[in-house]
Amino acid sequence: MSYKDEWLLLEASDDIDEIEHREPTEEFVFYRAVASGDIDKVRLNCEEGRFVEEEGVGVLSRDPVTNLKYHFVITTAMITRLCRQNGMELEQAFRLSDFYIQKLDDLHTEKEVRELHDVMVMDYTEKMRKYYRSDTNSKHINECKEYIYSHIKERITIEDLADVLGVSPSYLSRLFKKETGVSVSAYIRAQKIDMAKNLLRFSDYSMIDIANRLSFSSQSHFIQQFRDVVGMTPKKYRDKYYMVQWNIEPSAKNSKDTKAGGSKKNVPEK
Repeated sequence: MSYKDEWLLLEASDDIDEIEHREPTEEFVFYRAVASGDIDKVRLNCEEGRFVEEEGVGVLSRDPVTNLKYHFVITTAMITRLCRQNGMELEQAFRLSDFYIQKLDDLHTEKEVRELHDVMVMDYTEKMRKYYRSDTNSKHINECKEYIYSHIKERITIEDLADVLGVSPSYLSRLFKKETGVSVSAYIRAQKIDMAKNLLRFSDYSMIDIANRLSFSSQSHFIQQFRDVVGMTPKKYRDKYYMVQWNIEPSAKNSKDTKAGGSKKNVPEK
């Protein structure tokens, strides 16, 4: 029997009458909460365990874990597209999606899938909240930032960006400084340093490896640029923050305490 014929038979059976799906309104409200950066609403949904509730939810696999994984993929896909529509950089949105979906391969229980779901939706939500707080840029500048994000490991010049956007380098330079308050080169440097900080904290790459990966002209140039932005060398940064909780930067107070010889060691970044 073909799949089409099997479906026609199932559609006419009594068993299918027992299957009822809840209205999609609730799911779309949740997706929109993520895409709008509504952290309180998304966190409440996670705490209530709505993702693992079975009532009104379709059964996509007879295996409970696989069934939940399929729902995870659907949720991630919907959130990715809504976040992209609401302004998240294209490559960031889809790379984040790929990252979390691939993590499913290592999970073997419903509890693990639920925990990954909660981390995933909160990650998207927090990124969208930051986007809404900082987004006052024109279309050209948003496209400029998206290009920088997608090519951050390459050497990027103002001429490269102007060519992509179809404007003159001088015009783009003035517009970028006017809207963001920093020069294009300073913004690119800051983005590269942010990625370098993550590599220092969560990888074992050497200084020269990081310098090469982010297209700094040399290891010494990378160290100098890092120190100018962060206030310490890459080595000191790694010694202090290696494997410390992500997305937390050191506060000014903690930095002062450390410099003054206080007892606060390995203070997570905020």
